[in-house]
Amino acid sequence: MTGSMARIITLHQPRRLEIGENAAARLGDWAADFSRIFVLATPHTAGFVGKLGLKGTVSLFDAIPGEPDIATFEAALEAARKARPDLVIGLGGGSVLDVAKLVAALWDGEQTLFDVAGPNKVAGRRTALAQVATTAGTGSEAGIRSLITDPEKGNKIAVESPYLIADIAILDPVLTYTVPPAVTAATGIDAMAHCVEAFTNIKAHPVIDGYARMGIDLVGRYLARAVRDGADTEAREGMMLASFYGGICLGPVNTAAGHALAYPLGTRLSLPHGLANAIIFPHVLAYNQPVASAKTAEIVAALGLDARAKDEGLLKAACGFCADLGVEMRLSAHKAREDQLSGFAEEAHAIRRLMDNNPRDMSVADVRAIYQAAY
Repeated sequence: MTGSMARIITLHQPRRLEIGENAAARLGDWAADFSRIFVLATPHTAGFVGKLGLKGTVSLFDAIPGEPDIATFEAALEAARKARPDLVIGLGGGSVLDVAKLVAALWDGEQTLFDVAGPNKVAGRRTALAQVATTAGTGSEAGIRSLITDPEKGNKIAVESPYLIADIAILDPVLTYTVPPAVTAATGIDAMAHCVEAFTNIKAHPVIDGYARMGIDLVGRYLARAVRDGADTEAREGMMLASFYGGICLGPVNTAAGHALAYPLGTRLSLPHGLANAIIFPHVLAYNQPVASAKTAEIVAALGLDARAKDEGLLKAACGFCADLGVEMRLSAHKAREDQLSGFAEEAHAIRRLMDNNPRDMSVADVRAIYQAAY
């Protein structure tokens, strides 16, 4: 056998998945045998704890910001050590879920965050982990990766381990009803970007292509509906599933240049991860089109951009797709300065774990040109 099917891949998925309206209430029965429960949340998502039906002693840490840094993680870890949980629950978006993974794995051991940075360095995990998503974007509930911001270095510390996979993941569309339209749009585009970047990746694999195709199709069908009507249960559930599929894609394939270019926008401009990816997505899609024409055509068709791309060109059509969802696509409108773009380009180009996955090589000048076009 030759080609991508000859490459061995490993799929890690949560041991149990509950998906559907009010599925969050099922967590209580699943967790009935756990006596000390530690819940990580944001101030907003902490309000959902009552929907989980928990019966044990519950300790809550609800001070996780949109882009958690080392200090946030260490504060959560200290709180977990005081609670001594036998179950850790992440209740929130990707930032919360990422912190929950690491807390569950590290609170009762000797390893530090820096000890486990990189692939397959986590020694193990003795504490159960439940992930309850409240947004449809990162797909972190499905994956084995966690990202923590290092503010001193201005980059992301990436940890990857099968010990970070959840014992149970819950996708309850009701928990996403209150996500504002702008956040729904940006996180939805992030979910799509996970699928698109895995689909067009040099490490692409037919098995992962299947998940990616399903995710992109769901975004094309449901994202605009979810933005228009936050209480559209079918659309919200469809987007949560798209996000979950994107999370699966990240495991054996991962993202590529799109996410590499988005990271400096998060660390340097404090843009939410979903928004940063939404701004960059059309530019990298168009940049890669010459070397991934067939798959790009599939993406364009799934998003319903065929006629628009033919008339306006792919970049303009894809930017219009995002802008029509309410995303402000200009970096200048997000307080970026033109004199920062070269620095952004150097940083993004240096993220080789992602840039090396891109189907078309990018020089520093190419990266800067994309930032300039997005400016």
